[in-house]
Amino acid sequence: MKKIFKKIVTGALLVAAAVLTPAAHADVNTPYSMYGYGILGDRATSLQRQMGGVGYAMNSGRQINAMNPASYASIDSLTFLFDLGADVSMLWSQDGSAKEHSTGGGLDYVTMQFPICKFMGASIGMIPYTSVGYAFGNEIKHGAVENQGTGGINMAYLGVAGTFKGVSLGVNVSYNFGNIINDVYSNPSNSGQTLLEHVMEVRDWDIVIGAQYTARLSREDRMTFGLTYTPAKSLHGRTWVTLQEMQTETLPDTVGYQKLKGLYGTPNSFGFGVSYRHERSSRWMLEADVTYQQWSKVKYSPIYRTDDPQAMVFQGAEFADRLKYAVGGEWVPKVRGNYAQRMAYRIGAYYNDDYLKIMGNRVREYGVTCGVGLHTPQDKTMINIGFEWKNRSAHPAKLIGENYFNISVGVNFNELWFWQRKIR
Repeated sequence: MKKIFKKIVTGALLVAAAVLTPAAHADVNTPYSMYGYGILGDRATSLQRQMGGVGYAMNSGRQINAMNPASYASIDSLTFLFDLGADVSMLWSQDGSAKEHSTGGGLDYVTMQFPICKFMGASIGMIPYTSVGYAFGNEIKHGAVENQGTGGINMAYLGVAGTFKGVSLGVNVSYNFGNIINDVYSNPSNSGQTLLEHVMEVRDWDIVIGAQYTARLSREDRMTFGLTYTPAKSLHGRTWVTLQEMQTETLPDTVGYQKLKGLYGTPNSFGFGVSYRHERSSRWMLEADVTYQQWSKVKYSPIYRTDDPQAMVFQGAEFADRLKYAVGGEWVPKVRGNYAQRMAYRIGAYYNDDYLKIMGNRVREYGVTCGVGLHTPQDKTMINIGFEWKNRSAHPAKLIGENYFNISVGVNFNELWFWQRKIR
């Protein structure tokens, strides 16, 4: 029991260390992230990203699925899972005739899952809620302007789930934290540099409720339906704007300040998925998901300085309802075959009408994904390597067109921590 307790404590400390690391989400590099809360994440692990980001109806018990907390109940009473992932993203963007190439990446998520009893499981970890990252400049009359943004909102969550007669219910309670920083450097040709900085500091709680129902169609086949709901709520935290003359040694002057409560919020979010799984000598699974978020009903009241034309960089955006479709599948040719036959091959695709509407234009994304799951010599631990091509642009006016090529790597440690050896 002491060894089991030490392992649980060690795993919890690893997760806690990652949770307390400010840069524990992957970097992004897109001007679209300067609006709203940035680029949204969908709580998907490396394995799920390889299948188009599906997961509402996924409950294999071999992989952690933070998209639907009801899946935690599928873990068996002897297994401990620890999953972490990172990615590298290459971006090619075009704005009219101007073209640019950039690279970013970093730690994406860290999670662990363990059984509570025969019919209950739990999970703890950290996943990105939003990410912000951009840097660009443009010329103005008698000078130039530089725009930079960093940060994002992280979700440190604790979830628990139970199952009874094919129905699983689960809940994630998360502490959302992080800073979003938007900087505008004004460089007039006849005077010194001025910095206008907008900071949003989020310190809030959130909840995700999930349900899954599995119908056994035969000994080898089963169909699962999954549903998640996140209620709309007001954000807690604060936001402020400072103005500083960079050529002097004076402290920044706070020109705007307000609490987030009642002025900023997050939407009602719904997720629905259906999956079909076949397990015999070969194993395969197909899933289709739909995500709907009511961003058009969310309050978002940024601070503006109407007397400063450079503050207009924070304007020009509004929220619209988000709708995402995703499909994906996994295939293992032969469960007890050679190494190549036991590998998991994955493919997927998605289309996303995002929550941002910039100058009357909806931001849209679509992409295709693929990947493989590689067994380690211990066989149960798996290394997931994925590839993704994604296009992001606006409609009807294209604004900035972006093409991404992402490489993601996730390591899923699968250990038997709760098995008692017999003494002979």
